Amino acid sequence: MDAQGRGRSDDIDPADQWVLNPQTGDYELRLSPSGGQSPMPGQRGAGRGGRAAGRGPRQGGQQGRPPTGQPSGRDGGTQRMPTVDGPRSRRAGGRGAPPYEDQEAPRVPGQRRRRPVQEPPGRRGRGKPKKNAKGKKALLWTGGVLAFIVLGTSAAGYLYYRHLDGNISTTDVAGAGSGGFAKDEAFNVLLMGTDKRTGKGNEGYGDKGSVGHADTNILLHVAKDRSNATALSIPRDLITDIPDCPTKQPDGSTKVVPGTQHVRFNTSLGQDGRDPGCTMRTVDALTGIHVDHFMMADFNAVKTLSTAVGGVDICLAKNVDDRESHLKLSAGHHTIEGEQALAFVRTRHSFGNQGDLDRIKVQQQFLGSLMRKMSSSDTLTSPSKLSSLAEAATKALTVDTGIGHISTLKDVALELKKVPPKNITFATLPVVDNPDEIVHATVVVNKAQADPLFAMMRDDVSLTEVKKKESEQKQAQADRLKGSKSAPGDVRVNIYNGGAAAGSAQETLSWLQNTEGVLKSSQLGNAPANVAKTTLEYSPDQADQARELADLMGLPASAMKPGKSEQTDQGVPAVVLTLGQDFKGAGVPIAAPSKAPEGIQKVEADKSVCAK
Repeated sequence: MDAQGRGRSDDIDPADQWVLNPQTGDYELRLSPSGGQSPMPGQRGAGRGGRAAGRGPRQGGQQGRPPTGQPSGRDGGTQRMPTVDGPRSRRAGGRGAPPYEDQEAPRVPGQRRRRPVQEPPGRRGRGKPKKNAKGKKALLWTGGVLAFIVLGTSAAGYLYYRHLDGNISTTDVAGAGSGGFAKDEAFNVLLMGTDKRTGKGNEGYGDKGSVGHADTNILLHVAKDRSNATALSIPRDLITDIPDCPTKQPDGSTKVVPGTQHVRFNTSLGQDGRDPGCTMRTVDALTGIHVDHFMMADFNAVKTLSTAVGGVDICLAKNVDDRESHLKLSAGHHTIEGEQALAFVRTRHSFGNQGDLDRIKVQQQFLGSLMRKMSSSDTLTSPSKLSSLAEAATKALTVDTGIGHISTLKDVALELKKVPPKNITFATLPVVDNPDEIVHATVVVNKAQADPLFAMMRDDVSLTEVKKKESEQKQAQADRLKGSKSAPGDVRVNIYNGGAAAGSAQETLSWLQNTEGVLKSSQLGNAPANVAKTTLEYSPDQADQARELADLMGLPASAMKPGKSEQTDQGVPAVVLTLGQDFKGAGVPIAAPSKAPEGIQKVEADKSVCAK
């Protein structure tokens, strides 16, 4: 008999003895202290050659060896659940390890339930270990992520992993994403909901005969240091350009779907055979933010996931009786699931201006509440809910092949778990009514607000205030922008193109001289090598000139490089400006704003808001 459930003991089923180690978040197998077993470390009498207090005489067999048919562990009766990937945590029950909380693990489907094992007697007079509060703050708030944080570290065995793997559908996006998942980098996941009428009871939703357009779209950006995350909703009726899109065919060949201009964003999926990779490419072109992965679900995901958690709490500021979605609820607080939950997120004629932008707000409120419900102790301590969530999420989910395994999705979820919910912000892409329409049905990007928002996401800047303790190195870097500045006319600068678009050095020279009054400037062509980031190198006695130039160009502190200057044609020292691949154009700041633009719609994930 092994820990994966192959075989069965007549006396006890080891699958009923998986208990939660609160220090690691893993379920581990604790064997019953029956005859022949050595005691759990930390019990009375667990010393060498001793027996646990309260135990009867030993039965036959050698001391410390478990009865035939039960798995043995080298830690005196505790064995770690087999994992799919990654190094093992420290072995449970080792020296100094605290006692575990008895908690049943999710059962493999089809496995019969056994009577739970009683706590071994003789525990020292210590209270229950304090649970790790951070471990409960799991980010589980949209179809693709739901349940993997919890179940990823607590699934009852390798076979259950294999079972969940088989539930997941994948799509090869033909190079649109980033391939594998990197734990130590910022990442961007496009979360999509389609309007395809699939599944029983969904005939009344979406567009009849739809091929599955991109109906709900959220670009989730998670900062490299996991201090914050931004979930940016993109309206389906946004007018944009869709680029050429390579798509993988069933026979393994690649077909390029031609791009189109000035069309609705939602046609980036489904239309003309476009797959999720086409939507990823469209978002990339629209925002300048590279999309690493996608997760997509249909109407059934809302119904099954809301039911799996026992309902989602919502609040209405007014009575709602919507003839289109058939949602009928009174003002106040409600708990909704299944068909009612789907009706809530599909309702638009009863909220705000009865448009898609107001429905986006409702969807964000629903997802925020779902996240809070998923991370509650009621969910995290319920094996049945965890198992139901894992089943519902994996069956409702389609992802790119780069994250198409439960082990990789677990890694994604564990990284999301690190972000404090108060620093997760739902926002909506800033838009204005389409000026080409008399009767407004579509929208276009409000670039004045959108461009700073995109820059903040690219630079990991939170839309909410995040207090972070800067390292001494970063603080010293920030100090380079502090201090006196020269007048523009006193700044001497040599400009090089180190990877920016062709002509950028000359464009910058003209802008500095004609617009900003930096007359002592020269452009000297291409730099010896391309660089990813724009840099400004200067000698100590030119710091005031460098600070003025950085201020004019909107350069971040990281661009400031104290070092040596170089000579101008007249033999006078000059600072050296090298335009990198991050350079967007003369007069366009490279540094992201420190605060979100005024007027954008946003709400923090830990806030409860009533739909109006």
